[in-house]
Amino acid sequence: MTLSRSARWLLRGAMALGLAFIYLPLAVVLVNSFNADRTFAWPPPRWTTEWWARAWDNAGAREALWTSVKAGLGATVIALVLGSLVAFAVQRHRFFGRGTVSLLVVLPIALPGIVTGIALDSAFRSVLAPLGVGKGLFSVIVGHATFCVVVVYNNVLARLRRLGGNLQEASADLGADGLQTFRWVTFPVLRSALLAGALLAFGLSFDEIIVTTFTAGPGVQTLPIWIFSNLFRPNQAPVINVVAAVLIVASVVPIYLAQRISDTATGGRL
Repeated sequence: MTLSRSARWLLRGAMALGLAFIYLPLAVVLVNSFNADRTFAWPPPRWTTEWWARAWDNAGAREALWTSVKAGLGATVIALVLGSLVAFAVQRHRFFGRGTVSLLVVLPIALPGIVTGIALDSAFRSVLAPLGVGKGLFSVIVGHATFCVVVVYNNVLARLRRLGGNLQEASADLGADGLQTFRWVTFPVLRSALLAGALLAFGLSFDEIIVTTFTAGPGVQTLPIWIFSNLFRPNQAPVINVVAAVLIVASVVPIYLAQRISDTATGGRL
């Protein structure tokens, strides 16, 4: 479809406005993390790194950061294992309920986070608590894994569909067994998809707050939960800006790297 010059400029303007609406507030948070004025006067009268030093000296923020990292890594590992196994089963085998399994794997990321959180909270309270399994970091990891599995599953499934079965058949014809075929043929092709899925899963887990609110036990605070808990404390406002800036960078970098890895692996094709 050919667009007129005015239509193209209109679309570009709309895109620019949309991106500005999304990213300008994030840029303001980053700038304010260096703003020396406690009231965040604009433009900043002078710059300082004092708030960054205070944020680093804040034991609560450091502990919350480490908790988020542990939860993200745990959820990513679970997502890599389960997402890859289900993707292989759905792509390589034909069985009754195959479409239903695929739907059930993808469904958690489409459900509202509060629904997933309430469901997990009920499961822990009514089923696992009587067995002595309480809520804590483990429950947070399980809650995050429910939607992190989806991004790994989608990445691996898409790569397997492009891969087909010819390479595996050729490897078998040359005398390789299943393990050798996976090691030397399948895994190298899937490596970038797994890495991209892992980065996306970690990014999703790191800044998740709704499911975490329902699954975190007493004393377990991830970084987003810590930010929300201290958001309305005036003395903590400068530190909150610094922590929010860290959270923005920690969320954007994995997603950017995942996109770059996917583009490189596919040669820039969508």
